[in-house]
Amino acid sequence: MKFYLSLAAALLAVVMPLKANCQTHYESNVAIGVKGGADLSRMFFNPSVKQSFQPGAIAGVTFRYIEENHFGLITELNYVQRGWKENFEDTPFSYSRRMDYIMLPVMAHIYFGRRGKFFVNAGPEIGLRISDSYKSNFDILNTGSIPGFDQYHTTAQYTEPVKQRVDYGICAGLGGEFNINRRNSLSLEVRFYYGLGNLFSSARKDYFNASNSMNLEFTLGYWLRVK
Repeated sequence: MKFYLSLAAALLAVVMPLKANCQTHYESNVAIGVKGGADLSRMFFNPSVKQSFQPGAIAGVTFRYIEENHFGLITELNYVQRGWKENFEDTPFSYSRRMDYIMLPVMAHIYFGRRGKFFVNAGPEIGLRISDSYKSNFDILNTGSIPGFDQYHTTAQYTEPVKQRVDYGICAGLGGEFNINRRNSLSLEVRFYYGLGNLFSSARKDYFNASNSMNLEFTLGYWLRVK
């Protein structure tokens, strides 16, 4: 009798912690979605170039995997418009450059809350430039013919060849997510991207030491939970 009581006690000692662990184990969450919005971009040039923000658009598809409470991973495939718009102050000139990219960020996803969530996303991002264009109301190949133009404005960026077709950098965002029901939710996010690669060649003989992309994104997303 004592043997069976001891065996029962031993089984309870093993089963009860396992049961408690199963009750507290977080159920994995897998979701797919779409996103879209607007962005503001410019470049970090050294030597500097007078600029204002260039508006653009962003759209993409998203995937999210959450295995642990408050932590998950997000990857996206986005079409992003980037570039810069130059500031000529009180003069009548205008110039803007637009470069379109397909970007792939892979980010850690940290969130707090249940019905309404506050989240932080951060991680590396890499992309491929698919187009490059500019708009100008003057001849960028003949700025010397414009009286005084070269004296008050940098012109090297007009004729400098683009070195890199691949851009890479880091991104970080803040946002909120509202659960419509168990499977559907909407999210709002503000995200900043800084490119670590130079757009132009940065050897000692080149004009620019640095030419890095900077981008501020404002997006609305829709999530569908599939697991």
